[in-house]
Amino acid sequence: ALLVVVLLFGGGFFFVAAESFGYFSATADTGFTFANFFRVFTDREVVAALYLTLFVTFAATLLSAICGLLTALWLRKKMRKSTFLNALLQFPLAVPHLAVSLLLLNILAPSGIFARFFYLFGLIETPADFPVLVADEYGIGIIFSYVLKETPFIALIVLTVLVRLGDDLEQVARNLGASAIQRFRFVTLPLIAPSLIFSSLIVWVFVFGAFEVPFILGRSYPAMLAVAVQRKFNGTDLTERPEALALAVLMTIATTVFVGIYLRLTKN
Repeated sequence: ALLVVVLLFGGGFFFVAAESFGYFSATADTGFTFANFFRVFTDREVVAALYLTLFVTFAATLLSAICGLLTALWLRKKMRKSTFLNALLQFPLAVPHLAVSLLLLNILAPSGIFARFFYLFGLIETPADFPVLVADEYGIGIIFSYVLKETPFIALIVLTVLVRLGDDLEQVARNLGASAIQRFRFVTLPLIAPSLIFSSLIVWVFVFGAFEVPFILGRSYPAMLAVAVQRKFNGTDLTERPEALALAVLMTIATTVFVGIYLRLTKN
């Protein structure tokens, strides 16, 4: 498994990094240079994409973690008695992000189902009066899509830990006079914190570098970083391709640094 990762991911990253530094470039440049990285930091499109990506990533991860935790706590006792709920919780994991984004596009767009429903019942004068939830400035549709997809993922991981641990320690705390909030704060939360941190970290890394959902539900400007990389890489101006690869390298480094800092801060 390590060999596959090193050859496929490491090999691909090597050639991407090499071209971002000026080697194997489509423009026939062969000299070592940091110019592509400097252009990334001065590109207005990239700066706007960075702000949007950070906002969407943190918002989607936080909301997914909260919703996933609440879902796991709510289903904790029900899951032991119902295999149907267990299957129902796992079903969204099999649905691709692309399918969810296309579904939301048909539902939340100004010409979508909700807009026509509101117009049919006279709640809005025209379908165009429906709130902009797709291709909006703040990526609301993108966040909503990820919350729908990642909440079951986090809930399933946390719920597995809750079911395995049982409720013996909470019963002891209750007998000692602890309130419901105290039992959650000092007993339940410390026990499920590793699984919650682990699952939310996976969600953060995935959303930060995701492409398909922002491409479908996002706007052309500002776009998220992965969409900006794809646009620059496939653009007609070949001089933007090394810049796109430099941005991809920076995204990889930023993700690695964030994971290291996050794990260090949450170690205890």
